[in-house]
Order: sequence, then structure tokens, then C-alpha cells
Amino acid sequence: MPPIYQPAEDSYLLSKVLGKEIPELLKKNQHLQFLEIGSGSGILLETAKRLGIKREHIFGADINQKAVEHCRSLDFNCIYSDLFENVQGKYALIIFNPPYLPKNSSEPTDSQLATTGGLQGSGIINEFLKQAENYLEKNGKIFLLTSSLTKGIKWREFKKKKLGNEKLFFEELYVWELGK
Repeated sequence: MPPIYQPAEDSYLLSKVLGKEIPELLKKNQHLQFLEIGSGSGILLETAKRLGIKREHIFGADINQKAVEHCRSLDFNCIYSDLFENVQGKYALIIFNPPYLPKNSSEPTDSQLATTGGLQGSGIINEFLKQAENYLEKNGKIFLLTSSLTKGIKWREFKKKKLGNEKLFFEELYVWELGK
């Protein structure tokens, strides 16, 4: 079984964006239902709780059973799911720090599940975007992290707005707000 994805620059950028955006969203909806696809170490679930989302309104899903068990040990509702496969309900905010890097043959197979999004880096993102609107509440939002290295994203009919970015040595990371 692959290791749990550990927080890195992408996780910290998304956490910073959540710190700005969640307080504003909670002013409009105190019962905000929050879902993280790919919850990994649980750092963003913890961020959501720290920012005032009630624990019973915070949900996580991950394809890595070790990550699911870890998030459950932190007392979060977390399920094993390949994207939305086992997810039920609708959410005001869905976040996803996906595997977004193009396939690199030198990367160890164990870590590819957490980092590689197919040949162009967009395969998992495109599948996520195809399914996500079925799980959004009316006027719900998606916060999605991407990289300048990711090519071929099919944004579908989502309106997008850049909420944050960070330049790194070999790439630039972006957090997008998507809505209908």
C-alpha cells in the first residue's frame, strides 16, 4: 500500500487560501458542508475545523486506505473512495489537491498514486471535474489546486477565478475557485 501523502507546498498554499475564504463562506452559511477529495494526512480537514467548520460537517475521502484510517484516527468522517465513487450527499465546498504532475518514468510507483495525474497531469483532474457538479449544493464552490506543469485540463462549464498562486523553483502552483 502506498504511503500517505505528506503536506508540501501545494497543501500549504491550499491551507492559506482556505484561511482567507472559509471565514467569508461561514458568514453566509454557518452549516457549510465541507468535502475534501484526497484527504491524505488530514491537514486540510484540520484547517477547516480550526477555521470554524463544525466537525460533523467535515468529510474526507481518499483512495489510500492508510490515509482514510489516519483521518479517522483524527476523529474525522472519512471514507475510502476513488474520487466520488462512494461519496453521498451535496456539499457547499469541495476541495481537491489532486495528483497533478505529468507522468515521469523515473518516479517510484508507490508515490505516483499521490502525485501523477496521467501523461499530461490532467487525467484525474478531468475525471474529478466531470463528476464534481453532481455533488455541489446550489451555488456551491470547488477549490482546486493545479500546476503550471499540468496540461490538458477540461474546465467544462465551470466559471473559474484564481484565489492564490505560488512560484516554486520548477513550477507555479494555482488554487482555483470553480462554480456554475
